[in-house]
Amino acid sequence: MTTHPIDAWHQLLDNQDPGALDTLLAESVVFVSPVVHTPQQGKALTMAYLSAAFGVLFNDSFRYVREIRGESDAMLEFETEIDGILVNGVDIIHWDDAGQITEFKVMVRPLKAINIVHQKMREMLAAMAGEGVG
Repeated sequence: MTTHPIDAWHQLLDNQDPGALDTLLAESVVFVSPVVHTPQQGKALTMAYLSAAFGVLFNDSFRYVREIRGESDAMLEFETEIDGILVNGVDIIHWDDAGQITEFKVMVRPLKAINIVHQKMREMLAAMAGEGVG
């Protein structure tokens, strides 16, 4: 039996394995960021953003506090702390019939949280670009 996409996402986080994104994401996946104006198109950009999130959001305080699953969509509410600022947000995930994620949207609140996430993600993406990643 094929692993449900949200169960696969949870496994990926539990194992701290951003490399598993390659099989979980569809080639045409779209990433919608809370701080970037336009949706990011394609697997390479989505992998870069989600890989950066591993270094920024998925720290020891990260936890999902609510999950709503539908037939091909899920909403996962999360909380984490970055530099003493509580970040509350949701991941809205859509997948296709093959079980691959086709859209990953992140929404974050409050404004202080958006600002710190923006700053830290910018720094992480710049560091990854310097290493030839993303």
